Amino acid sequence: MNIVKEVVSKFVARFGEMPRVFRAPGRVNLIGEHTDYNGGWVLPAAIDKGIYLACAPSENNFGTWVALDLCGAIQMVGTDFQGQKQPEQTWANYLFGVLAQYAKRGFMIPTLNIVFAGNLPIGAGMSSSAALGAAFAFGLNEIFHLGLNTKELALLVQQAENEYVGIKCGIMDMFTSLNGKTGYALKLDCQTLDFQYVPLELGAFRIVLFNTGVKHALVDSAYNERRAQCESGVAFFRKHFDSELPSLTAAPLSWLQASRSRLDPVVYRRCQYVLEEHLRIQAASKALSDNDLQAFGRLMTATHQGLRDLYEVSCPELDFLVDAVWGHPHVLGARMMGGGFGGCTINLIHQDYVDACYQDITSSYARRFNRTPELYEVVTANGAEELAV
Repeated sequence: MNIVKEVVSKFVARFGEMPRVFRAPGRVNLIGEHTDYNGGWVLPAAIDKGIYLACAPSENNFGTWVALDLCGAIQMVGTDFQGQKQPEQTWANYLFGVLAQYAKRGFMIPTLNIVFAGNLPIGAGMSSSAALGAAFAFGLNEIFHLGLNTKELALLVQQAENEYVGIKCGIMDMFTSLNGKTGYALKLDCQTLDFQYVPLELGAFRIVLFNTGVKHALVDSAYNERRAQCESGVAFFRKHFDSELPSLTAAPLSWLQASRSRLDPVVYRRCQYVLEEHLRIQAASKALSDNDLQAFGRLMTATHQGLRDLYEVSCPELDFLVDAVWGHPHVLGARMMGGGFGGCTINLIHQDYVDACYQDITSSYARRFNRTPELYEVVTANGAEELAV
């Protein structure tokens, strides 16, 4: 049984009516890590794995929410989300936060019954949480004819994560989930939310993810600490160079280089990574436009070095997987993907070498870490949409 049929059948069995079903994809970020919340460019793509959410208004004064993959269910009473206690289950807070954000905007959503499932691995860096929030926000917008555009929906989902889950995430994940397009990456300006589609013509190469099996919980990680360190750099530049500097990525690299003796060394390294990564994004976009996959792959690998040495968000498992394929003639590039501290590496691998590469990595990784990395091969996909049932 496919995911859509499973979600619908579980909904009908539990609630006795047909729901409306919405899908929102996860994403891979080709290059541009940790630049989103620093006001810079990113270059992600929506993928063919995502969250599938069935939803319909409840006839009672409470709604039942069911997470099939997590074997969890809760009841939400009434629609006063401003005063209601947040759910104890982490997954439910992504839905709760979306409802609360709609309420802040003057949209009072009635009680709802929800069943959802997905084929995105949790904690692997493919943004399962953003896909869940995007699917729900998009679905409510469609069901109740609320009239929000995708930019407004992305901001709503971001604020839900910021305020109700506690992750000070940027806009990239939910924006990509809502605006993805098959065959394209999105070059997104996270400061203005202007974006353009960049053709992603990989030919015989494939986007392959190797999952370390290390779950990264961003709420409990150093994510917020890194963000604060970048904000410290922005404050320094505003004080000494330009009081109206809009974001870290708007600062010239020369400002940073001129400030080495004045900045805290850790803050310097964080800013160095971000500013160098922003330059790599520009070069990577040009490489894709020129169909120069060799250049694009080298930029990907350079990003990993910066994330490991300057931003310090890698881990031994991620470094091992990148080092294992470095320099192989059938692998154009490899790097850790996502917030860090676990999750997946993203690789550009020739289609004829994918299986052999995985076999080589599996044996060596198992010897080192006593576990087997999972492989995911993904292709680009469209953004959030309603599915016919």
